[in-house]
Amino acid sequence: MKVVLPGKPESQLQALATGCWDSRRVTAYITGNAFSILGDPDTLLQTVYDDDDEPLQAIALDEASGKIAVCTHRAVRIYKPFGREEDALRWALQFTFTVEGRQDSQEGEIPISLSWGANEELLVAHSALELYQTTSAPECSWRKALASPARIATLSYDSAYIASIGQHDRLVKVWRRLSYGAGEVRFDFMYLPHPRAVTNLQWRRPHHIGQTIDNVLYTFCLDNFVRVWTGSDSHSHQHLQLWGKLDLTGAIQGREPTTIRTPATRWAFIIHGRDLSAATEKAVQVGAPPKDDDAAAALEHLISVANRSPEICVVLDGRGHMSAWAFENVGCKTQKSNILNVAHVESPEFDFLGAVSKSAASHVEIYNYCNTGGYLHILLHHFDGRVLVYRSKVASLLDPRPNKRRLIQMCIWTGHSAPIRKIVRNFSGRAIVSRTQEGECVIWKHEFGRGLTLSRQSVIQHDRHILRTCLLRKGRFVVFLHHHVISLWDCRESPAKLLAESPYELPGKPLCLLVLPRHNVADYTTAHIATITSEKRGIVWELKLPFYVPQEGPGVPNGNGHKQSSIAEYHQFELPDAGELSYVLPVDPAGSTPIVSGFLDVFTRDVAISYTHSGRVEFWTARVGHKGKGVEWLSTCAMETGISNPALVSGSTSKKAALVNADRSSLTIWGVRGERLEYAQDFEAGHTIKDLDWTSTPDHQSILAVGFPHRVLLISQMRFDYLNKGPAWATIREINIRDLTPHPIGDSTWLGDGHLVIGAGNQVFTYDRQLEVTGTLGTTLNLPYRKGGKWDMFDAIQRLNGPLPVFHPQFLSQCILAGKTALVHSILMALYKTLKFWIQGEPIDDYLGLDVEDFYSLSGKEAGAYLSRRMSYDDAEQAFSEEVAANINEKLMRVDIPQLTNHEQIQLVDIVECAGIVEKQRRSLDENGARFLLFFRQHALRKGRTSEIQLSWREINWAYHSDSQDILLDSLSRQHHGRLLWQDARESGMFMWLTDPATIRKQFENIARNEYTKGDHEKDPVDCSLFYLALRKKTILQGLWRMASWNHEQSNTLKFLSNNFDDPKWRTAALKNAYALMSKRRFQYAAAFFLLGSDLPSALSIILHHLHDLQLAITIALIYEPAPNPSTPPTPGPILTHLLTTTVLPLAASTNNRYLASWAYYLLRRRDLAVLALVTPIASLITTSTPSPSPPSSPSPSPEPVASEPTLESKLFLTDDPALVILYAQLRTKTLQTLRGAARVAPRVEWAFVLHNSRLYERMGCDLLGLDLVRNWEFLHAPPRAVEEGEASAVQQPAGGYMRRRASSLVVADLPASGVVAEMKSGG
Repeated sequence: MKVVLPGKPESQLQALATGCWDSRRVTAYITGNAFSILGDPDTLLQTVYDDDDEPLQAIALDEASGKIAVCTHRAVRIYKPFGREEDALRWALQFTFTVEGRQDSQEGEIPISLSWGANEELLVAHSALELYQTTSAPECSWRKALASPARIATLSYDSAYIASIGQHDRLVKVWRRLSYGAGEVRFDFMYLPHPRAVTNLQWRRPHHIGQTIDNVLYTFCLDNFVRVWTGSDSHSHQHLQLWGKLDLTGAIQGREPTTIRTPATRWAFIIHGRDLSAATEKAVQVGAPPKDDDAAAALEHLISVANRSPEICVVLDGRGHMSAWAFENVGCKTQKSNILNVAHVESPEFDFLGAVSKSAASHVEIYNYCNTGGYLHILLHHFDGRVLVYRSKVASLLDPRPNKRRLIQMCIWTGHSAPIRKIVRNFSGRAIVSRTQEGECVIWKHEFGRGLTLSRQSVIQHDRHILRTCLLRKGRFVVFLHHHVISLWDCRESPAKLLAESPYELPGKPLCLLVLPRHNVADYTTAHIATITSEKRGIVWELKLPFYVPQEGPGVPNGNGHKQSSIAEYHQFELPDAGELSYVLPVDPAGSTPIVSGFLDVFTRDVAISYTHSGRVEFWTARVGHKGKGVEWLSTCAMETGISNPALVSGSTSKKAALVNADRSSLTIWGVRGERLEYAQDFEAGHTIKDLDWTSTPDHQSILAVGFPHRVLLISQMRFDYLNKGPAWATIREINIRDLTPHPIGDSTWLGDGHLVIGAGNQVFTYDRQLEVTGTLGTTLNLPYRKGGKWDMFDAIQRLNGPLPVFHPQFLSQCILAGKTALVHSILMALYKTLKFWIQGEPIDDYLGLDVEDFYSLSGKEAGAYLSRRMSYDDAEQAFSEEVAANINEKLMRVDIPQLTNHEQIQLVDIVECAGIVEKQRRSLDENGARFLLFFRQHALRKGRTSEIQLSWREINWAYHSDSQDILLDSLSRQHHGRLLWQDARESGMFMWLTDPATIRKQFENIARNEYTKGDHEKDPVDCSLFYLALRKKTILQGLWRMASWNHEQSNTLKFLSNNFDDPKWRTAALKNAYALMSKRRFQYAAAFFLLGSDLPSALSIILHHLHDLQLAITIALIYEPAPNPSTPPTPGPILTHLLTTTVLPLAASTNNRYLASWAYYLLRRRDLAVLALVTPIASLITTSTPSPSPPSSPSPSPEPVASEPTLESKLFLTDDPALVILYAQLRTKTLQTLRGAARVAPRVEWAFVLHNSRLYERMGCDLLGLDLVRNWEFLHAPPRAVEEGEASAVQQPAGGYMRRRASSLVVADLPASGVVAEMKSGG
């Protein structure tokens, strides 16, 4: 649903036209250089913008053809409807013609009046009357110059008469048509005299198009009389004669004092007989509600009035009084007038002027019509830029008895008269200010709980250029920042009043206008406003506002004693560390409600976001008046995005930042507190991003509105999903306004209750929170279907975020990673019991009846390491087993759990099955082995539904640090039926996690054999050459070639392999063959020949750069290169060390893959760095650590490793897996080296690391695991000691208490002897 403010109606007598065409109501009115076309009062059909810079003056609608005519000072344009049959009604320009005699500038000042007649005749009146035929190309069929320009000219519905008046005319000139045909058109004329100037004219409407009726003219005069003129017999010289008149002043007697100089205000309009008849017929069909005597009496009264065939004149005074009079049987056949009073009522509903004084009241034009529903619609066109639309049941309106609900205000048509350029909201979202290029500013108020209504509060019109705007005190006051001047406006009334202004001087360009937090919350009459320039200089002003709370003033405690409003410079400041500023913007209020604490720290509400030309984003907060008269600034968080010269940036109070690149084609969303990229999207060419706006749900989930020229995308945050690598943000709605207006969007903003306001052209569109979840959107968001297909946006986002049910697959997976196997079994057993007696349609408790404390409590029996906690079962209860898992899955295959989508329920089935298999082998599997086996099984089950081709380095680390590798290997072999190929080994990462050198060689030989035998028919030795030569088993390869008689390369290859490759001559020959194979793009075979020629580095280079197989390169280097000292795990040789330090570690740094870095350091025997890599930036480790020196015999020395430049993907949220904290907790006390590495982690860094991972758990929907982490985490360090000045760093030592608790655990002594001595000397 949407509400449209179609634009500010122009203050012209003919700015609005309404009529019934093709059984539908069409209303059009002029706004600026455009006109809006509406159907129902709240339905905008189309907006047409005129290409001419001249303003539009008049508009007219032809009820017969549906054509709309508009005019400027010199030209008339006719628009014709089309697309009616396709239910896509639109108006398109049909003709344009220049009005004759309007070439000189003096004529151009005379307004034009338009009026339609029969057969698509158009009357154009100015200093002459012109009649145009418009069925084909417009042709002027009659023209008559006037003595004075016509102010109003109207053509009767049958084109028989023209009535016109000039400015301040007392004589109405009526032209009677004498001839109709295609030849010469002739008119004669007469005058209708009036005592004072005539203000308006209108002809009686026929009951239907083409009906022949007596023409009746109504004239409204300044003497407060309505006169009715009817035709006479054809022999009379007087074409029209006075039928009767109604005294408007006397119609409402004694309600206000009147004098000759200040006559009483009276408004009057005619309810034509056709509208009254239609309304009465509909009211009779519907009938009065049963047992409602008042409604029945009102209906009887209406019927009695309608039986007289009257025209109704409704008289209003705008102050609460209404009187209705019936003109009975108006026509030439009724010589004697009969005017009857129908109703006279007093009701606040008719108090249209309210507290507005008579002198301040604007001119009002009134229109009315009756639609097919039987309701009377009244349009009040106020010349202050509003059209008020009321609806009424005619029976209730004309009921003479009091205490009836007579009018309902349906909407207000207003807006701007020029294109909207900027919209700014206040912090609470209860008020906005919209601004045009010409300087017209409108303040709109929005009340929560009252739908989408925006009410115009005040208008500011001035010609100064506005740089920045801000709203104060829910829109009561507005501050404008101009060049060298700042001004304060009071907007409690319209028009707004200038309260104060102050000049200022600052170097640089002002970038923002910020509202600073109040120093004294109770003092609402004092505000502090700041601006910051491009030169990092700023000013803070103190504003004194007038009292506005009732019964408060200088004498009450809340007052501050001042009476006059003022702006005074309060403080000047500088931000030297802000960088090269591109822009500074106020943050959008999206997140938790700010609490004014008086402290200046990272928890204080942010007031601004800055970004530099290099792409550095920084959030700022401020505190006013803490120490005397000054302002303190603090950077709460910052990060380098790497996006240079961003075109747009927007930040929210939840520390989210959205950036648009320089060409406005790419959007990125960043979590600045966690320094992570959460979303990146490139849009198609031509889709330029124009605007960014933040808001949030009551649960603090963020929503971003991304504005394009003709549409707005609403993007919502989603839960982090590290297991499926799901997106962190998703488009939940697309709002397209192209069907409503051709004008591009100027700006948009959010209201405080989640409604979106869009300004496009002269119009303001307000969209509600309803989402239509159908088609691809429902599939993408995994939202279940609701009746009507609609969701409240906040409800939908709450389902996409927030805490997960404990049986959700993501929650169970994270419990398994956290080592909470017993908790997983408890959850599955509770699910089993729930499903056993569950009936479809009943709710399921998110916690399955489990005690919440079980998820984070730590009993004395279970105290110890974070990963070693277990939960025990009651002996009397059934334990979880593979059989129970099968029973759970059997039930899950037959029911639909309401909290899970179909895809999530399939994942739950996978996890239950994997948990059953792991439980079967739990006595022989350690914790890391169970983790690997479970996620390997899940990977195998999801292989057909995911794009992942291999396990992640996280799972490789679990297996690498497992003591059950033989069981993992056996399970892996059985998974592939004992025929492992290299692609299977690479998929499982097998050679990356195996630590026994003999097992590595044995399994690699098995793969070589399987690669040879994988073909169904001919077995090709080429497929296994690389593997056997890496094993240095040339003899086996020769035997395989002897059996390959079908291969045309057999003889040459056998002959070549029979040579002694210890001889440099044959090594050179092997290398030449390798280069020849490379030229034929047979890269794997070429790598084999490089190994034959003992050139391992070249072979690895081909595998890395042409085969793109890092695991194969590492495995071959591990097997081919002789180890310096055989051990378990194997010690890398110099070439493998070179590969790890120059390729693997820079790759880990550029992709921010901490698991890969930790594994590489562990393999390099730098286990202290393996622990540090999980916590600290990898690039800093690479640049500060130096690898072990290579032995002299090394073919290529290990150079200093260089960290690659981080990519955008390296900052993606997927690199911040919360399982890192699990691996860190496990490794830090595993060996003396890891203990030494953990000791180098400062307590503040470890604290931030744990807190960061807790936030990740919360974003994943695993809030209980985040609570468990921060509640039960044990820090390794003792309280930090003071660091003496000049001391570079203090190596933190493990806390004694912690080490005593670890006394029962095994800590491997892996430090070299010199290292142990050094530790002893240092007191460790």
